[in-house]
Formats: sequence, structure tokens, C-alpha cells
Amino acid sequence: MKTFEVPTRYRSELIAAIKTSRRGADKMKKDFSPTIINLGNRLQIIIARHFGFCYGVENAIEIAFKAVSENPDKRIFLLSEMIHNPQVNADLQDEGVRFIMDTRGNQLIDWNSLNSDDIVIVPAFGTTLEIEKTLKDKQIKPSQYNTTCPFVEKVWNRSEKIGNEGYTIIIHGKPRHEETRATFSHSRANTPTAVVRDMEQAKRLALYITGVEPADQFYTEFAGQYSEGFDVKKDLQRIGIVNQTTMLASDTQGIADYLKQVMKDHYNLTEETIKERFADTRDTLCYATNDNQNAVIAMLQHQADMAIVIGGYNSSNTSHLVELCEAELPTYFVNAETCLVDHQEIRHFNFHEHQEVVTKNYLPEKDPVRIMITSGASCPDALVDKVIKRLSEILHVERELHDYIVNFQSV
Repeated sequence: MKTFEVPTRYRSELIAAIKTSRRGADKMKKDFSPTIINLGNRLQIIIARHFGFCYGVENAIEIAFKAVSENPDKRIFLLSEMIHNPQVNADLQDEGVRFIMDTRGNQLIDWNSLNSDDIVIVPAFGTTLEIEKTLKDKQIKPSQYNTTCPFVEKVWNRSEKIGNEGYTIIIHGKPRHEETRATFSHSRANTPTAVVRDMEQAKRLALYITGVEPADQFYTEFAGQYSEGFDVKKDLQRIGIVNQTTMLASDTQGIADYLKQVMKDHYNLTEETIKERFADTRDTLCYATNDNQNAVIAMLQHQADMAIVIGGYNSSNTSHLVELCEAELPTYFVNAETCLVDHQEIRHFNFHEHQEVVTKNYLPEKDPVRIMITSGASCPDALVDKVIKRLSEILHVERELHDYIVNFQSV
């Protein structure tokens, strides 16, 4: 796989050594078992097999910093956050990059203030066709520094293909997420499109597919989640499912399986004839989302006292790793090592209530304390390194961690 020029401050010698060792022993990536670090009899760290920067994120970071270095005398803008990581976004802002919109699409800088000499970077989530047109109308080339993830573009291509075959696209995603908004825009240019955020909404959609609910009610219930001119009675007769690439794989599969069965039952179809009504879209999750989720599932087969998941609080793929972990054991979602205040207190994000909270006495009084660690696809390895070092300070095993690093790197 291609390597990218990413600022060294995002790298970690320890994490790089661990990942290199695991890749060397498992070139086909079939072993999802975690890496276990024993630090004396005080602390055992269980690290997921796959975590951290993915291909799309590294590609985006390389292009963004390239845009900065190549245009020292120009104004540089990002359509919105580059990725959902506060450190990377703050670093770009420190370089003078300004955000045109926030993550929900609210305007921060008026389009009228931009001119043809400006540089505008398209974030990893991609952007809408409408915004592309706005930029082109101002003679700004959105393709010049376009960091759209290739796996997001793969979803767009899949949507276009099945849309051209006469299917309506149903997107499993968070309606206001940048990626879902971009996918919705690209899809609706080719075919009627609607968004469902979860299984509950998929079940509601099924009631309109089968005619149980009156068609007119759909437009109120799914307001803002369907394309212009959407005809409930006609456009739900043939459907195909794609997704926001960072959704929980099991959720997307469950929604696809459910709606497929609805179509089979409603139209009396068999497995051989289902294609008349339901497109075979296959999985449109990115490889990193799959790998990271599978690595967490494998990690959870081990015994542990708690889990720490590291990433931006608005990161969709990270929140799904938290979901997996918290179903099995106490889990703390942090965005920096400073969240680990001391032995008694941790600040962490409750993504269900969308707020940072403080938990007291989070570390169990036992030896060793067994802690699982993973991070989202937009989280720098350096941050994982800092969390591990912070834990070693809190539990007074700095010497053991130092010795582990020296011995591991010398192997």
C-alpha cells in the first residue's frame, strides 16, 4: 500500500514498531488478535490489532499540508473539518487554514468573500455537487486539492451504477454527517434517494414500502432525508442499500438484510428473483472501518477491566468502536491523554448524550489493571502513544514501559 508524507508529530516509534511487527507476521491480515503489553504486575495493556490513521486520512493530511506548503502567499480554506480529529484540524488552523463551514454545514465564511486566487481544500468526507458548482462558478478548482477518500468515491460510483439500473438508493448514514450529505448529493443526481439513520428508521421505511402507512405521511416523517420529487408510491418499488463508510458494519448489514426480506415478502420473490426489486450492492464500508471493528471484536474476547477508545468526539467511526466496547465492559471515550487526569478521575465523552463527563475512581484497585486500547481511523498514533505513557505515569510503571520499548524495538 502507498505510503504518505505525514508530519512526524503524528507518528509514534512504539506504535510503528508494533504495527510493523504485526504486519510482518501476518501479511494477509487474518490474525485479529490484539497485542498484549505486560508492564510489571501493575498494568497490562491490550491493544487492538488495527487502529489509527487509515489510507484515506493519511492521503487527506498529505494533500492538505502540501496545499499549505505550495501556496505560501495565498489564502487557504477548507470546506469543513479535514477529518474528525481536533489535533489535525487545529494544526491546519495554526498554518493559517480557515474553515468555510462547520461539520453540520453551517456557513462560517460567506461564499461571496472568496475569489479565484483562493485555494479551497475538499475534506476527506467529500462534498456536494452544489458546493462544487459554487466553487467552479468562482473559478476555484475543487479538484486541485481534493482529499475525498477513495472509499467514499467508491460508494458514489456504486450508487451511480445501481441508480442508472433503475433502483432508488437508500443510504444508511447520519443525515447531517458531511459524508452522508455528499453521498446524498451525488446519488440524487442520478436517481431518487433517501437516508435512514438506523434500523428503527429502516423499519418505518418498510411501512411505506408495503403501503401500511399513508404515503403523504412519509414526507413529514422523513423531512430532509429524501431527494426532491421523491415519489413514495413509485420510488420504493426497487431499492439498493449503500452506506456512510464509517457506520457499524453489523448495523448496515442488518438494515440491508431486513429491507431485502421486506421486498421478498411484499412482492413474493425468491432468492433467484429478488434482483427484480433489490440491488446487490455488496458491502460499501471501507476496509479500515471493517478492520478496526473486527479488531475490537477480537480484542473483546480477552479479559479486561476497562477500555479506552481514543479519537475526536465527532468521529463517527470512533463512536462505533465505543459502542462495541461499552456493550462488554466499562469504556471511556477520550480525545487526548490529558483526559486521564489522575488515578482517581477521567474526563470522557458520552456520545449518547453528546457531552463530556467526569468519572471518579475509574481505575480498579487490583493488580494488574487490564486496559484495552483502540483508536479511530482519524486518530494519530502519537496520541495513542501519549495515552499509554500517561497510564504508565499514573500507575507508576514508567520504567517498565521504557524497558518494553527498548526491548521491543531491538527485536
